[in-house]
Amino acid sequence: MNILLASQNTNIKAEISITGSKSESNRLLLLQALYPEISIENISNSDDSEYMQRALNLVKNNDDSMTADIHHAGTAMRFLTAFFSIQNGKEVVLTGSSRMQERPIKILVDALKQLDADIEYQNEIGYPPIKIKGKALTGGKVHLTANVSSQYISALLLIAPKLEKGIQLELEGTITSVPYIKMTLSLLKEIGVKTQFERNVIRVFSNQQVNKKTLVVESDWSSASYFYSIMALSEVGSEITLSSYKKNSLQGDSVLAEIYQQFGVITSFNANSITLRKTEDCHLQSINCQLADAPDIAQTIAITCLGLGIGCDLFGLHTLPIKETDRLTALKTELEKLGGSVTITAESLHLKPTSVVNKNVAIDTYQDHRMAMAFAPIALKVPVVINESEVVSKSYPDFWKDMESVGIVIKNQQ
Repeated sequence: MNILLASQNTNIKAEISITGSKSESNRLLLLQALYPEISIENISNSDDSEYMQRALNLVKNNDDSMTADIHHAGTAMRFLTAFFSIQNGKEVVLTGSSRMQERPIKILVDALKQLDADIEYQNEIGYPPIKIKGKALTGGKVHLTANVSSQYISALLLIAPKLEKGIQLELEGTITSVPYIKMTLSLLKEIGVKTQFERNVIRVFSNQQVNKKTLVVESDWSSASYFYSIMALSEVGSEITLSSYKKNSLQGDSVLAEIYQQFGVITSFNANSITLRKTEDCHLQSINCQLADAPDIAQTIAITCLGLGIGCDLFGLHTLPIKETDRLTALKTELEKLGGSVTITAESLHLKPTSVVNKNVAIDTYQDHRMAMAFAPIALKVPVVINESEVVSKSYPDFWKDMESVGIVIKNQQ
């Protein structure tokens, strides 16, 4: 469905509750499948987490041969590749959408094969679908290039405590997305698993049983990013309270609180929520951000800068081309529709300041939830059309309802 967004009110007051982090939820869902003693509260209601749960539930059946279709859920593809590799006696074909079958999986498959996993490609080598014959892996040393998606690394770490020898993961080069690795290790520690992370070596020790424990998922900081953008584009004095968040977050995207101070948005941490306040207008000409640890907020920051008429230089974006779409190319295309002047490299995006934003532009979303959500706040400046708006359900099903609650008017387009 294509929708037209517009806003006549830029003095915003709202309170919004956001569902649990997809990143935390999917890690905990896998750990719960390995350790049924774990209970989880505030699980993400995203499509990705739904597909993750469905696939994990397959192993509860007595079928020895199964097919798990995870559609667009990239995190699920990586985590489940590792999970099904250790399901002794189970054979699973793991597949997804046409875009998922274009997203590489070879680095993770090769790492699992170092542990003697039995995985075969069904079509093109290096890409899903894959056939996994589960077996009792013993663990040991694994070598992996360090600058890969943290999801490959986390997939290995999550299954490690169920292996007889655990895993000693030796990373070669400069590690990226460190907060997501630390999130995985912190969740393992919370259930009683011993871990070590020194220089480029990560160890997760074997731990076959854990005590009963209930874990509460923090709300998703990536989802909060769109409200930071709305605050930056709103009038001074605007205010939004978001729950449920904590100051010492495990999520890398919590760096938003620091970055958006440059745009005049101040974050106050309450007992179980954050309050965002627009305290002053932004007078910068340009900003410079290194986002290697938080690449998912690059789209949001770029659109915020366009709306404020300032430039940006965003670095550390080398993982964006293998997301739901090639996000660097997609961002360049759609920002230029709105009047932006953009150049990209293999790992960076550069936007020049502009004083004019084009009206009534139709933004293509490329089956990418973040393209739809990141461009929505520009409606505070000009009317904008979002094509295939339903794609937001991948991570944030209530997104459009929450946009209406901050005063954005939404009309369906034919």
